[in-house]
Amino acid sequence: MKPTLSLHILGMALIVLLCAASGVAAAPTGGPGQVKLDRLANLFTAVNFDHAAHVEIAGDCVTCHHHTTGDGAGGGRCGRCHAQSQKSTVVACRDCHDVDPFSAVQLERKADDRYQYHIDKPGLKAAYHWNCMGCHEDSGGPTGCEDCHARTTAGDEFYQSGSFAPKAAASASHH
Repeated sequence: MKPTLSLHILGMALIVLLCAASGVAAAPTGGPGQVKLDRLANLFTAVNFDHAAHVEIAGDCVTCHHHTTGDGAGGGRCGRCHAQSQKSTVVACRDCHDVDPFSAVQLERKADDRYQYHIDKPGLKAAYHWNCMGCHEDSGGPTGCEDCHARTTAGDEFYQSGSFAPKAAASASHH
């Protein structure tokens, strides 16, 4: 790990601890201080996302969200169909992006409506990562899987690591 990345991770951890210790509950915008991203927690543990710190870094909600709380999804490409959409009360990725976009249910839904505009909408995992990785790469933030996600036992088994790592083969001795 590069020294700058280590310092960045240490700094973020310190911010999380200070916020937790001081009882910070809400971001400056009135949004949540902390968000637990756990809809995809199977191979890796949930991510405790410091929303308040990211709001300070980003400066505004639009940097990360397609539309902000209280706005309809009426701008840009979305406006063609959603110009009259209701105002949103939350702006969570999981509200629009499917946890399992390749499930039989989702694939059938897409096949049944060949004119469905959202046929190319990324799943929840892709939405999180596409939204985060570019900024993290530009700012020197964490980009490795386990920088944000601790691997679970199921993840160790899937990736054949930890106690599930292949054992070194005993070398055959020839006399």
